[in-house]
Amino acid sequence: MDGEGGILGVALGGANIPDAQLLAETLGAVIVGRPDPEQTPQHLCLDKGYDNPRGREATVAADYIPHIRRIGEEKLDQRNRKKHPARRWKVERAGSWLNGCRSILVRYAKKASNYLGLIKLDCILLWYRRAARLGPLVFPEAI
Repeated sequence: MDGEGGILGVALGGANIPDAQLLAETLGAVIVGRPDPEQTPQHLCLDKGYDNPRGREATVAADYIPHIRRIGEEKLDQRNRKKHPARRWKVERAGSWLNGCRSILVRYAKKASNYLGLIKLDCILLWYRRAARLGPLVFPEAI
C-alpha cells in the first residue's frame, strides 16, 4: 500500500495461510519502482504477526529496514498517539474497495491464476478511478 491506501502489489494464498508466510511474495509483487535502498533507506512497519524469523528475513531480503513490534512488547504511551496515528483503516478501506468488485467478491474463477488476474484488473480499475478523481498529474520537470 502506498501512503494513501492504494494497492501496490497482490499475492494470492489460501484462507488458512497466515499473512506472514506470504510476506516475501507480497513484497516481490510490488510493481512500482523504488528508490535505490543504498541512497534512500526504505522502512517497513509491520505488526506483531510478523515477529518471526521468516518475516524478518523477507523484509531484509527485500532491502527494507524492518520495524516490527515484538510479541509481548507493551504499547507506547498514548501521548505519542497524535504524533503517529494508526493507519490500519487504510488497509481496511482498500479491502472494502475490492469487495465492491463483484468479480472477486463471489469467486467464480476456479483457477487461481484467473482469480489473481481478476484481482489485478480490479486494482487497475481502482487506480484509474483514483487518477480520474485527482485529475491529471503535473510533474515539476514538465513545467
